[in-house]
Amino acid sequence: MDITVYLFIVSALMLLIIVYLISALRRVRTQLALIKDALEDIKGGNLNRRILAGENDMTKKICYGINEIAVNSQAQLIRQRQSEQAYKRLMTSLSHDVKTPLASLVGYLEAVENKIVIGEEKDEYIHVTHEKAQYLKSFVENLFEWVKLDSGEQIFHFEKFDLNELSRNIMADWIPVLESSSFEYEFVIPETEYFIRIDVNAYTRVLNNLLQNMIVHSEGDKMELHIFEDMRQAKIIISDNGKGITPDNIPHIFERMYQCDQSRSAKGNGLGLAITKELISVHKGTITAESNSGHGTKFTILLPKAL
Repeated sequence: MDITVYLFIVSALMLLIIVYLISALRRVRTQLALIKDALEDIKGGNLNRRILAGENDMTKKICYGINEIAVNSQAQLIRQRQSEQAYKRLMTSLSHDVKTPLASLVGYLEAVENKIVIGEEKDEYIHVTHEKAQYLKSFVENLFEWVKLDSGEQIFHFEKFDLNELSRNIMADWIPVLESSSFEYEFVIPETEYFIRIDVNAYTRVLNNLLQNMIVHSEGDKMELHIFEDMRQAKIIISDNGKGITPDNIPHIFERMYQCDQSRSAKGNGLGLAITKELISVHKGTITAESNSGHGTKFTILLPKAL
């Protein structure tokens, strides 16, 4: 090949390479300018800003990374705002649930203290104040327990226990309460041993919360507890024949401070079932509720068997 032709080809290739590099550099400069504008926009609070990048763009990984940061920041901001709104609702609810019975309690005590009521009426006032004081005590205890669970400060002691024997002992303590509340009851608990890793106090609180919820809210007169077991897990079913829960309320009953009776005329503080769900989750289990208005409610707990 003639040296002149060879030099011409080399020069042409070099020229093409230079043109390509200049073009690529211009594209990169343009993309960097877009990235700079987007970063300024995001820094200013516009988390909806995204950077478009082609498949062959040299800066595509940077653009994708910035877009991912913006998406995550936007999601975090949404969660923060939702948390703030939930906190405001919680404070409003707490204010109502504490101030109302407390004001009533003070009023009853002032009537007794100032001798406005005497005799049987005085005894009735004292009885009412005792009930309201017990409600406030229960509410504060539930609130502190929820706060400890929510913050991860609750300490649990997991040990291997026979679920069936433990359940029998707990339900035995409830028999006088059920009978005094005019509830028929049926416990179907296997006689065989079934060991699971469990915190006894937490499990006791779960059953207590469910039965207390049933007695206070169901308006029924019969309850059943059945325990089923297999090689993987235990299933605990607690059901009643009460008024049930409407379909629009079912998805929310395990939320903190949620009350099916929006008028707040019903007893309860909306924390019992929320605490129950958290305690079950700590045991790596699940709890669900099934109900139809007027046809009772069934709670199903699944707990893994100890290996």
